[in-house]
Amino acid sequence: MDHDVKPVERVHVDLGQRSYEICIGPNLLNTIAIHLQGVLKRDRIFILSDDTVWSLYGEQLQHQFSSQTIRPIAKVMPAGENTKSWPSLESCLEWLLDEQATRDDVLLAFGGGVIGDLAGLTAALLKRGMRLVQMPTTLLAQVDSSVGGKTAINTRQGKNLVGAFYQPDLVLADLDLLKTLPERQIRAGYAEILKYGLINDPAFLDWLSREGSAVLALDPEPLSHAVAVSCRAKASIVAQDEQEGGVRALLNLGHTFGHALEHMNGYGPQLLHGEAVGTGMALALKYSARLGLMSQDQAQQGCALIRAAGLQSDVSKLSGGPYSANALTDAMRQDKKVRANNLPLILAKGLGNAFIYPQADLADVEAFLHDQLNKIVPQS
Repeated sequence: MDHDVKPVERVHVDLGQRSYEICIGPNLLNTIAIHLQGVLKRDRIFILSDDTVWSLYGEQLQHQFSSQTIRPIAKVMPAGENTKSWPSLESCLEWLLDEQATRDDVLLAFGGGVIGDLAGLTAALLKRGMRLVQMPTTLLAQVDSSVGGKTAINTRQGKNLVGAFYQPDLVLADLDLLKTLPERQIRAGYAEILKYGLINDPAFLDWLSREGSAVLALDPEPLSHAVAVSCRAKASIVAQDEQEGGVRALLNLGHTFGHALEHMNGYGPQLLHGEAVGTGMALALKYSARLGLMSQDQAQQGCALIRAAGLQSDVSKLSGGPYSANALTDAMRQDKKVRANNLPLILAKGLGNAFIYPQADLADVEAFLHDQLNKIVPQS
């Protein structure tokens, strides 16, 4: 085994007894058994992955465990958003029960956000909670979905409507795993990095305007900085509001629009989650300008940052679809927070100044989306 434990950056998620570390750096896969020494209580580990990740790294991961006399027990799921489903959840739970998994066992989520969400919910439900380690293999999962304990599956009614808050024991973000990502997946992950700047960090936005191309090119130092800043930003918000009773909702900037766009594509591969979030953030900025909360110029500046990452800021040009204002609004009505046709939206008073707009009128949102889709108003 490679014992070269290279320096890692650690981000602490402060949740009292549920606190844990996010380890960020290279070569974590080749040293995973060392990093798990304080977590594993048995000489086996359960691994949930997808067929794309497993074909690239499965043999390498299993070797790291078996060389340390830890028995890996793996289940490999189909790649893609449709794996976040009732049948997949049932299959994972039955697998663990058949293997006589206990609450002291560890389930390792080895994949992107889909695997992380599915593994997290599975771990939460298995005998009311087994141990969980997240090893995210996509940029999006490293900066967002693996951190904070939100787990869920999708249903025919909408995205992430069945889930639980369940924190991992450890997150291992191996930056080397990103080297095999398609460029499209890197851009999708970058949308979530950009989100943290748009929420409350104008200085990070300025840095991204200069260094974003280097992050997208996976230049090690800028990439490590962007991932660490993103994880610290999310950790800070989660520590204040673990179960999204208030400030944590800010992390949903662009997501309400984005989830509706994903819903209209049946969560299929023609529109990735990060791509939907990128367009969703553009819509949130434009809707903020429509309401007079920020200037049109600022909204255009934000959209320019989205486009610079190779993401689409014009919903009328977005891949997938076809999209309609009525269908998108109907999908938004499935949101868990809708009350009396009013929906809390994350909007902005300026770049880096997002806030919770408590009662967006969905009729007005529908009119706005109609204008955007039909290019009745100037596009940013």
